[in-house]
Amino acid sequence: MLPLAQAELVQLFRNRSVLVTSLLMPVAVAVFFISYRDVFTRIGSIGYVAAVLVFTIAAFNLYATTVTTLAARRQGLFLKRLRSTAASDATILTGLVLPVGAIALVQIALILGVFAAASGGGPVDAVLLVAATLAAFAMMLALGIATAGVTNSPEHAQVTALPLSIGVIAVASWVGITGTESMALLKRLLPGGAATELIVAAWDGGAALTGSLPLLAPTLAWVLVAVAVAAKMFRWEPRR
Repeated sequence: MLPLAQAELVQLFRNRSVLVTSLLMPVAVAVFFISYRDVFTRIGSIGYVAAVLVFTIAAFNLYATTVTTLAARRQGLFLKRLRSTAASDATILTGLVLPVGAIALVQIALILGVFAAASGGGPVDAVLLVAATLAAFAMMLALGIATAGVTNSPEHAQVTALPLSIGVIAVASWVGITGTESMALLKRLLPGGAATELIVAAWDGGAALTGSLPLLAPTLAWVLVAVAVAAKMFRWEPRR
C-alpha cells in the first residue's frame, strides 16, 4: 500500500490541473475567508468561518481530487492492472487516496492554525474539533469514491464532483449562519450539517463533548451510505 501511495503522491504533484484544484484553490479561498473574517463573523461566528474552511478543503481538495484521481486511473487502465496483482481492492483504493487524504489533513491543520492566530484564539474544545473534522473528511472521502463510480473520465469529474462540492459548503454556510434552533433534523441529516454544528460548537464553546458526540452519527451514516453506493457502482475498467 505504501509504495502505491508514494507513487500516487508523485503523480499528484506532476498533474498541474489537480495541483491547482487540490492545493492552490482551497488556499486562495482560505486566505479570502481569513482576511475578511470580521465580516463573516458578524454574519455568523468565528466557528462558522472555521466550518467553512474545513469544508472548503474537504470539498475541493479531498473530495474533488479523489473523484478525478480514480477516474483518471481507471481511464488509463491503471486500476485494471492493479487489480490483477495480489493487492486487495481495499488496499488499492487506500493506497490511491492516502496521499490526497494526508495532504488535506496537513492543509487544514495549517490553515486552522493560521486562522486561530489571526483570530486571537483557538477552539474552545480542540478534541471535539478534531473529531468533527475527521468525521467530515471521512464522509467526503467515501463520497468521493462513490462519485468516482459514476464518473467516466477526469474531464467528466469536473461535472460530477461540482454539485456535492458546492452543496456541502452551502449546507455549512446555512447551518453556520442560522444554527439549528429551527429545522434541526433536516439540517443535521444533510451532508455536512451535523459536522458543521459540531465544528461551530467546538470553536465557539457552549457544548459539552459528551453531549455533542451523538451528532457524529449523521456524518458517519453518510460514510456508510457512500460505501454502499461505491460497492455497487464502482468500476475497475473504463466506463462506456
